[in-house]
Amino acid sequence: MQSLEFPPLRAPRIVAIPIAFNEELKIGSVLDRFAEVEGVDVAVLDDGSTDRTPEIIVEKGAMLIQHPQRGGAGAAIRTAYRWAAERGYDICVIMAGNDKDRAAEIFRLIQPIADGQAVLVQGSRYLPGGNYGNMPFYRRLSTQFLHPLLFSAFARRRMTDTTNGYRALRLEVLNDKRINLDQDWLDKYELEPYLLYTLIRLGYSVREAPVTKIYPMRALGYTKMKPITGWWSILRPILLLGFGLKK
Repeated sequence: MQSLEFPPLRAPRIVAIPIAFNEELKIGSVLDRFAEVEGVDVAVLDDGSTDRTPEIIVEKGAMLIQHPQRGGAGAAIRTAYRWAAERGYDICVIMAGNDKDRAAEIFRLIQPIADGQAVLVQGSRYLPGGNYGNMPFYRRLSTQFLHPLLFSAFARRRMTDTTNGYRALRLEVLNDKRINLDQDWLDKYELEPYLLYTLIRLGYSVREAPVTKIYPMRALGYTKMKPITGWWSILRPILLLGFGLKK
């Protein structure tokens, strides 16, 4: 398929947008990690939190983007991309709002895009130089083997970490009318594999870069993904797209 061509970015405007829902115990730490990161603006997409998450974001001096009620991960990412594009940013980095990702590694994701070598760089905890910390075995089984192998088979491109939400995108690529993020079925966890799969199948340059992903202690809230429904939400885009049931 024919993809659009994009030249290197000489002085890109970059914004990092953690996605947060009821993360008052962790969002402060997420934002503190940007203290030594230069050249990157920071905003947080608050997906309808009912705790002090929005207040802490403002106290930390980050820009606040708010949903009045919870819309889901996909809806939040869609809003984040639109917000960033409307404000003239060239690259948007999406990351976790629960302190799983490391801001110090952000330029591993940004640099290939700024150099014109990729439109999306996917963080991978399974590449050499990456780290998955204390991840439970069942999560490693699904995120290192099951999902990437199934995704790679349908996309016809070997990928090592297809469920990692830490990624950078050249926003200009969303002007391609063949990419449609405004679909209701992408509101939850489906949007991330949809975008990765669609860009690959359209012939765009997609890369992976090693990153760290350390899950917090269970006492602080391990994850908000629900068993079965959450797993199906991130798995079904591969099947729907691969079998041509969705576009």
